[in-house]
Amino acid sequence: MRFSALKDYLTAEGLGQFLADAGLWAPLVYIAVYAVGVCLFVPGSILTGIGAVIFGAYWGFVYVWIGAMIGASIAFLIGRTLGREFAASLVGDRLRKYDDVIERKGFATVLYLRLVYFPFTPLNFGMGLTRVNFWDYFFGTGLGILVGTFIFTFFIGSLKEIWASGNWAELVSFKVFFSVGLFVVSFFIPKFVNKLHPRENRT
Repeated sequence: MRFSALKDYLTAEGLGQFLADAGLWAPLVYIAVYAVGVCLFVPGSILTGIGAVIFGAYWGFVYVWIGAMIGASIAFLIGRTLGREFAASLVGDRLRKYDDVIERKGFATVLYLRLVYFPFTPLNFGMGLTRVNFWDYFFGTGLGILVGTFIFTFFIGSLKEIWASGNWAELVSFKVFFSVGLFVVSFFIPKFVNKLHPRENRT
């Protein structure tokens, strides 16, 4: 990204200009960019981090979640209708071991795969190849990405507020320690979920 035109926008000045130009449309523009970015394999961490920096911890979380859900839905429909060979090449056999469970328990299986951080974009396209009902996929995804999305946006948004204010003493505040704690805990969520679902792990 340092050697592309994007580097001019991913700075304090660039982001500020983006907000000034977009005005009240900024959230909608960002949501659209996020949704398209998901389908174009732009790393979700970059898109999420940008949202947290621009809109802060809380509104950033809302806009990131909406953009991710729209992008995930579009990718699912592409995988199911237009790009079955492409989707198959992304996931290979990684979803095959979940076939039976997906057919019987679509919502629970999608939720489980989201909580264990199965790669976001491949799963979006790959689920279109399965027999999962769209609404099971939609609600399983929506609930499954809530925790990780909130933790990441809260962490980045909190650091952004301190950087913008220049009050570096806030680095030792409860809010920062809380956000760092959440961020660290997020790495243990997959292991915790795996222990709660030993049956699916042996499938």
